[in-house]
Amino acid sequence: MNDAALFAKQYLEDILSFFGLRVDVSFVIEDEYIQLDIPSTHLNGFLIGKSSQTLKALHILTSSAVQQYKKQPYKLNIDVAGYKRHKAERLTRQIGFWIKEVKEKGSSKQLNPMGAAERRLVHQLANAQGLQTKSFGQGDQRHVVLEPVTES
Repeated sequence: MNDAALFAKQYLEDILSFFGLRVDVSFVIEDEYIQLDIPSTHLNGFLIGKSSQTLKALHILTSSAVQQYKKQPYKLNIDVAGYKRHKAERLTRQIGFWIKEVKEKGSSKQLNPMGAAERRLVHQLANAQGLQTKSFGQGDQRHVVLEPVTES
């Protein structure tokens, strides 16, 4: 997997060079993921893009290139200046408030639509705190409902 990570690092650095960025993308391999981190630059906002669309595009391009190179899929995660990490930390705090609210009120709470990684985090944290979760909707409108556990 290390050669796939090195390839992904170089590929991503090559893409960034088209934007005039000469940066050293760092990577670590953990839990079957290749984590690629782009350091902070004056183009952070551009590289992330509106609703993270540019970051998603960088992920798709890099992931596709690695898959073509190695002839097998690899799980990648790309972050720009800790953006995703900070976003996950904020979401984790917010999920804590939602869990507390559902437990105190004893009623369900429908969350706003969110991406797959965010929904996965909601499911994990809520289930660990004894709540039930369900996902509804399709595409951009897929959302999670938190429910108190009912005694049967």
